[in-house]
Amino acid sequence: MGLEWKKLLGLEAGSIFGLDLGSSSVKLVQLERNENGYTAVAGGRIDIMAEENEEEIVRDIKAVRSITDCCRIAEVQSKYAVCGVCGPEVAVRYFKFPLIPAEEISSAVSLEAEQVCPFGINDSILDYQLVPDSSDSVRGMLVAATNKSIKRKEKMARDASVQPVLMDVDGLALLNCLYECIGCPDRRALAVLNVGHTYSTLVIAGRQTVPFVRDISHAGEKIVSILSQQTNLSSKKISEILFSDEEEQDASLLEAGLEDACKVLIDDVTGTLRYYGAQKKSMQIDTLYVCGGFVKAKGFVQILNSSLPVDVVLWNPFDKIALKKDCPGENLLRTEGPSLAVAAGLAMRSI
Repeated sequence: MGLEWKKLLGLEAGSIFGLDLGSSSVKLVQLERNENGYTAVAGGRIDIMAEENEEEIVRDIKAVRSITDCCRIAEVQSKYAVCGVCGPEVAVRYFKFPLIPAEEISSAVSLEAEQVCPFGINDSILDYQLVPDSSDSVRGMLVAATNKSIKRKEKMARDASVQPVLMDVDGLALLNCLYECIGCPDRRALAVLNVGHTYSTLVIAGRQTVPFVRDISHAGEKIVSILSQQTNLSSKKISEILFSDEEEQDASLLEAGLEDACKVLIDDVTGTLRYYGAQKKSMQIDTLYVCGGFVKAKGFVQILNSSLPVDVVLWNPFDKIALKKDCPGENLLRTEGPSLAVAAGLAMRSI
């Protein structure tokens, strides 16, 4: 079926791109794969420029324009994209059942999803993946997302003349990209934290274990908001100080408050790492790879490294992924690669 689907769409290797539709920006990555691995052939990022407390319909109109602009500056010729979803309308859960007939697994997963998902399953898309198990049990991972969240992303893409051919979960795309770039150690778990504008996505997985995915609703937007309240500076000014190379002198004004503004995120990540470590058959986590649009904020990675119980490493997937010479977005991929990790993971998906 996969090959027939590709023929139907006229897809060829490298013709699909990853499109990360975030709440504050649109990110795009297109990859080609050969015997040596992946090569990036295009990259782009455009801020959506949404206003605070703006209506969703207005934000979506701006997002559509940003998608169109991002495809244009990245010079993408294809119209086929893999998109992702995250947040409270998405659930990734582990399941384990006693050994049951294959024809009963789908129903059992649906019943499990009704119990563990924080939203109604009847108005959602549900899928699952089994994990090989030598014991007398059936285990795997279920993924559910509300129809509303999926249809919203699909509509924005289509309104920008982009055809979504697959909808992924941001956390799983991140993990896929990390596997490709870092590999998976035999006796250690991989952990990656993507800190975006609205959500921070934490993913943990060991070899032949079901990934643990958590979306934390404390990310760049809330951190900036807390700093704004502390200093009486506007959110725009806070962002300028945190991200502009020309605001080094003013950065000391925020240094003391940044750690306090990150406390909720630090506590949530620490608690999640400890929870994972307490699970049966869990593997040790030595390093947390961090990426996302907020990780370039002055002092942020250093605060995480000094506050979390593991080593924290800033991760740019394009340190490992080759770049096609003079490709559109080449400088962006080199310097802003951590913010494009989800888009890269989406681009690695195949249909």
